[in-house]
Amino acid sequence: MHTAPRRPVTNWISRHLTLLVLIALVAAVLLGQFAPATAVKMQFLGKDFITIITWFIPFIIFLTIVSGISGMSDLKKVGRIGVKALVYFEVVTTLSLTIGILLAYLVKPGRIDKRGLPTGALPTISKFSWADFFAHNLTLQVLILAIIVGICLSLNKHREKVLPYVHLATRWVFTALKYVMFLAPLGAFGGMAYTIGKYGIRTLKPLAMLMGTVYGTMIIFIFVVLGLIMHYFKFNIWTYLKDIREEILIVLGTSSSEAAQPSLMAKLERMGCSQPVVGLVVPTGYSFNLDGTSIYLSMSVIFLAQLYNVQLSFGELLSIIGILMITSKGAAGVTGSGFTVLASTLTALQKIPVEGLAFLFAVDKFMSEARAITNIIGNGVATLVIAKSENEFNPGVSTAAFPDDSPPLPV
Repeated sequence: MHTAPRRPVTNWISRHLTLLVLIALVAAVLLGQFAPATAVKMQFLGKDFITIITWFIPFIIFLTIVSGISGMSDLKKVGRIGVKALVYFEVVTTLSLTIGILLAYLVKPGRIDKRGLPTGALPTISKFSWADFFAHNLTLQVLILAIIVGICLSLNKHREKVLPYVHLATRWVFTALKYVMFLAPLGAFGGMAYTIGKYGIRTLKPLAMLMGTVYGTMIIFIFVVLGLIMHYFKFNIWTYLKDIREEILIVLGTSSSEAAQPSLMAKLERMGCSQPVVGLVVPTGYSFNLDGTSIYLSMSVIFLAQLYNVQLSFGELLSIIGILMITSKGAAGVTGSGFTVLASTLTALQKIPVEGLAFLFAVDKFMSEARAITNIIGNGVATLVIAKSENEFNPGVSTAAFPDDSPPLPV
């Protein structure tokens, strides 16, 4: 009698990874609520998981871009994709900034009782500069290097001999990443347990209005703005969110969109986006297409203006949008991410007291999840849209470095 062969444990974990991450998040919340001291000690799980994932990012960006560009005969198309991506980023980022300001004025989250608001020591404030941005942004450095190497390789007569080795290295890196992602439940557990244990749920009550407004605005942005963009290009926002649910849960637990960047890139390729588009758009988007961060920054500025009863003219609002269009680009390259960039923005504006950031300090960690989730969703949408507009989207053809059982994204 023949018995069916047992499937490896890794297959079972892969199929149930979403459920495992969800269970880990629930367990983390319970631990943080009922045993906060123990929960705070779990921080290393989240930090170490993010650290391991970030080790892969430079290699994945370099290999996918070199492979994609060197395998593309039309180098003009590569440049066109890059320009189109930057234009898209600026339009959508400006839109997200504007929506954040409009809804902040509509809901007025800053019109609250100031008594009992949490305060805390502010982080060191660093002024934004493009030199520091590029000097400390490894993603952009690797991106530029990969583009140069890819172009040089595409023009080299020995290209066909080198490409198989590049493809093989890419497959090895993604295969290793696949097994590292099995640690995602532990990473999500550590990040969420620390957050709840450190800050507690009670600290959210005084600023619930701001948090609710930020989360609500980002939901509206995702389903209305990004939903309409995807609908125009014949995509379905619900199907897309279902396909990247594992990445969303990982970001929710770790508060870092970088933790899911390599996995998102692989999944977008499996959906049908070509490797050059994924390699160019996603890494660039992590620095220039921070939709969630833009919404948070614009709403926080208006929130603080309302706290201090600072009246802003229409011209000053335009100035805020202009300043944030620049400073928000530094959110991926400045320590402290959106919070420190917000401090830099207020310093540049010179009208709203920077000391008001102490009101946001205690709940910034909770709102970082909303920022990171919106950022990763927005970058995926940008990649799908640009791939579709460049005829680089083939849902029936998977170019991912390792196979997956999930079906391609319907169009």
